[in-house]
Order: sequence, then structure tokens, then C-alpha cells
Amino acid sequence: MNYFLYIYSFTIIYVQSLTDVHCLIQIEERQDVKHYLQNTQTETVAMNIQSNYSKCLLDDDGRLKRTGTFWTATAHIITAVIGSGVLSLAWAVAQLGWVAGPVVMFLFALVNLYTSTLLTQCYRTGDSVTGQRNYTYMEAVKSILGGKKVKLCGLIQYVNLFGIAIGYTIAASVSMMAIKRSNCYHNSHGKDPCHMSSNGYMITFGIAEVIFSQIPDFDQVWWLSIVAAIMSFTYSSVGLSLGVAKVAENKTFKGSMLGISIGTVTQAGTVTGTQKIWRSLQALGAMAFAYSFSIILIEIQDTIKSPPAEHKTMRKATALSIAVTTVFYLLCGCMGYAAFGDNAPGNLLTGFGFYNPYWLLDIANIAIVVHLVGAYQVFSQPLFAFVEKWSARKWPRSCFVTAEYGIPVPFYGVYQLNFFRLVWRSIFVLLTTVVAMLMPFFNDVVGMLGAFGFWPLTVYFPIDMYISQRKIERWTCRWIGLQLLSVSCLMISLVSAIGSMAGVVLDLKTYKPFRTSY
Repeated sequence: MNYFLYIYSFTIIYVQSLTDVHCLIQIEERQDVKHYLQNTQTETVAMNIQSNYSKCLLDDDGRLKRTGTFWTATAHIITAVIGSGVLSLAWAVAQLGWVAGPVVMFLFALVNLYTSTLLTQCYRTGDSVTGQRNYTYMEAVKSILGGKKVKLCGLIQYVNLFGIAIGYTIAASVSMMAIKRSNCYHNSHGKDPCHMSSNGYMITFGIAEVIFSQIPDFDQVWWLSIVAAIMSFTYSSVGLSLGVAKVAENKTFKGSMLGISIGTVTQAGTVTGTQKIWRSLQALGAMAFAYSFSIILIEIQDTIKSPPAEHKTMRKATALSIAVTTVFYLLCGCMGYAAFGDNAPGNLLTGFGFYNPYWLLDIANIAIVVHLVGAYQVFSQPLFAFVEKWSARKWPRSCFVTAEYGIPVPFYGVYQLNFFRLVWRSIFVLLTTVVAMLMPFFNDVVGMLGAFGFWPLTVYFPIDMYISQRKIERWTCRWIGLQLLSVSCLMISLVSAIGSMAGVVLDLKTYKPFRTSY
């Protein structure tokens, strides 16, 4: 392996004398050593290779200068935040009513903004400007907290990322079906119920993700994030516009102060007193899921160039992103509830709350699918990187794990093929697709993911790391305030998890594996 690295080093030096800086950066971003041999003995050789570059091309950690900006970070965050969660907000507001619904949503936004601001200061250990960099969320926990909390954090984070990939697969398939169903409904003039299975659409989405998952590194999906962010605004705007139009048509705001009424007949049956409690708790999980991006915040921050200090740029990007998404969430959720009242669909654009104009619904659902293709990658890349780095440390001399082979691709250049990446990422997509086909319950999965990931990843670890970083003493006013926030969010996570589990139990009573139709 060292023989190949020396040859590689000589080649890099030779190429440096022939090409410009831009080409050098592109070659370096695709090289074997950066992706697979970090944190191993071979990394020392890699750093020596990089030392041949001019210092103006390197950051303080010896890696090539990061090129991310305030705007690319904002695009990454919006891509992560405005996902399938926005589609269930009208349903969530309908469960809580005009009083609690908007208030709870706004409180979730404030909590996420505050804890994300704390987390941005944990990108570097010790000093937030000159301290050692942490490249992932789990590395930050390891360097600041250490001990068993690292393994606990890793387990929760990566299980949550796996679950989000499942949720996005379900949401994308539902949107693809909605395109087919809206055209079917239009052509039959509303006479055909247009029932169909979601399996084929999930498989189609899975095939697309297998292809996109071969993008080697997080900073190479920036263009996908920008496209996805544009798509998220597109379908959110369509949902908002249709909600406004529906309210204008009704000439009144539907809904009540306390949410869905006991005795209301829905697609799942008549709402009882117990079910209203479960549905209200599930709505909390849906709102928590709508803001779930803290688990990839460190990874996004690691793409930002400095100066200014990374945490300053990230804090501004986080504030703008959460402000924009909260306005969209409040408008989409409240206008959807105003349009349909207690009958607000679980998915605003696919629940056939709207029928016309069918072509506009098609555009919105296409935008949803395109957005979820990008969001799937944004959330999956940290898990991909973790498994690949662990495998490189475990089998540093395995050509299957670490070797890359250049393949010329028209209009792209040379793609660096790694067989382990190809196999592992394809298996990951296959697993998420199969599980999505087994449990195609959109609202229940969204609520469960929100409940599972909200407290530990969005609240507990950021607060605990911040306390450790700033050396905040126990029983001071600031320490007590942070702990009260953490405990309050823990209680919200627990009750919303109970509500989501109750929803799954109700759905399983009429469920047939791989045979669910809509």
C-alpha cells in the first residue's frame, strides 16, 4: 500500500507543476487518502503528501481549504429542515387547534435555534476559533464529553439517520403516487378511486438513491442541496397558495381553538377521546421532526471556509434558515388547517385535500420528489462516512475497502470508483427501501422519528457539550436553566413517542405487508 502511496505522491507533485489551483483542488477532493484512511497510520503519509501544496491551499488542520459560504450552509440547512415534515403540519395543527398549534410550532423553532447556536460553538474543542476541529457530530461528543456518551450518541444518531432515510422513501413514493392518482382522478372525472400500490414507486426512488449515493463526499453534494432547497420552496409555496385559495373559496377559516373534535369521522375511523390524546401527542412528534437537522449541523459547518470564524458564519446561516422555514411552516400549517379544518389530510399535497388544478399539484409533487432525493443524501452522507472510515481503520490494507479506480465519465471527468463504497451504500439504500415497503405509515413514522431524535440529538448533547466547553458550574442560574430546558424537552419526546406508537398499533390492525394500497 505504501508503494502505491509513494507513486501517488510523485504523481500529485508532477500534476501540481502542470495544472492550475482549481484542478488541483478537484483532484485532491476525490483522492483515496482523504475519504478512507483518515485517523489511521496511513493518514500521516497523506498529510505529508498534502504538505507539497502551498500553505495558501491548506486549512489549519492540513486539509485543503474549505470553500463553503454562508449561502451554501443556508442551502444545506434549508434542504435538511424543509423536508417531508412540512407536509404533515396542517394535520398536526388540526390535532392541537388554533391556540396550541402555532404556539407549539413557534416554541420548537426557538428551542432549535437556541440549541443549534450552542452546537455551532462545539465544532472546535476548547477555543471556538483556534481549537481542534471536530468533523462530525459524534467526533464533537467524543472530544468534549468522551466516555460511554460517545457510543450512545453514535447509536442514536445513526439509527435516526437510517430512520429519516426510511421516512423520505415513504414520502417520495407517496408523492409519485399522487402524480399518477391526480391524473387518473382528472381523466375519470372523479369516478375512479384510483387505488394503487406504493411498492413500485419506492423501488424507483431506491434506484435513484443508489446512483446518487455514489457521490463520494459531503462537500460534493452542495449543488444537489441548492436544487433541493429551490424545490422545497416550490412545493411549500404551492401548498400555501392552494390553502389560501381554498380559504377564499370557503369564505371562512375552518377549525377550532382546541383542535379536532371527538366524534369527527376520518379515514381512520371515528375519533374517540383516547384517540384525540394519542393524535395530539403524535402531532408534537411531527412538529419536532419538521425541525430535525442538528444531527448534521457539525458536518455542514465543516464545509465552511474561514475567516470569519466558522461558528459565526454558521450561527447566521442557522438563524436565517430557521426564520425562513418557521414562516413557511406557520403559513403552510395554519392555512392548511384553515382550509380543511378537522379533515386536514396527513399529507397536504398527496392526501387529496386538493383536486385541482391537477397540473399544479403534479408540479408540486415533482418538486417534493426532487427535494427528497437531495435531502436523502444530505442526511445519509454522515452515516456513509462513518462506516467507510471505520472500515478503513479495520482493514487498512484491503484493496476492496481502500483502493479507488479512476473511470472516465463524459461531461464529468474522472470518477473514483471504490468497490466497498459501491456495495455498502447500495445495501444501505436497499435496506431503507425494504423497511419503507414494510411500514408505509407516513404520519406515524414522521412522529416516531421526531420523538426519537429530538431530545437526545437536538437538546441533550448540544447542552451537555456547551456546559463542558464553557465550564459552567453546577447549580448556577445558567446551569439550572439549561437543565430545565433539557428535562422539559425530554418529557415532550416521551409523550410524543407514546402517541406515535399508539398510531402504529392502530395502523397494524388493518395492515398487510407489501400489499398496502392508497
